[in-house]
Amino acid sequence: MLRQTADDANLSGGERAALREHLKEAALNEQARGVLRHKAFEIALDRSYAHPPQAVLAWLEDVNKLLLPPTGNAGEHFTEAFFSPGEACVARIINALHGARNSADICVFTITDDRITSAIIAAHKRGIEVRVMTDNEKAFDEGSDVRQLARAGIEVRVDTSTNHMHHKFAVFDRGLLLTGSYNWTLSASRHNQENMISSNDAKLLRAFSQEFERLWKQFAHSPLQG
Repeated sequence: MLRQTADDANLSGGERAALREHLKEAALNEQARGVLRHKAFEIALDRSYAHPPQAVLAWLEDVNKLLLPPTGNAGEHFTEAFFSPGEACVARIINALHGARNSADICVFTITDDRITSAIIAAHKRGIEVRVMTDNEKAFDEGSDVRQLARAGIEVRVDTSTNHMHHKFAVFDRGLLLTGSYNWTLSASRHNQENMISSNDAKLLRAFSQEFERLWKQFAHSPLQG
């Protein structure tokens, strides 16, 4: 389909709709989307000898927009699955942080992956309202980045119970949910058999948002100092 739409170096409205529908049905993970972006670049390079460069670049830009991970902002409904070991889960987390426009509510057992930490801090510096809820014991583990987040000015709260705050979920802009077994750690991406779901399902978003707010209020008097 990509090669056919590139024949005239123009992605028509009908072609755009058809591609969007096929991508939705395929439910591609970030790795697969990356492969398609690479293929689109190869096709554009091949077609650049037959069409004006501006037209080919416009086609490539249109295709790349379709290949971005869905955010729900365009009104589409989606649920995607990602698995580790590998980079699919961490890439989806980082893409969600990069794409956040207003808020990021993060409720995870621990954070030790520096790539995720950097993306969280970058979102905070862009003016995104970032809130982090995490386990009180894991916050002080060797390699934990949680105190670094607090030092960066991000509000971090921890549970004060003798049990673990074992959630692994995040809600972005009240419209995108990430959840699953995946720990936000380097070992999870390199070694562990983990899973993560990305969805904009309204019922799930409502349930997870309410749970976050409940925990946030419950542990209002337990902010973590950097």
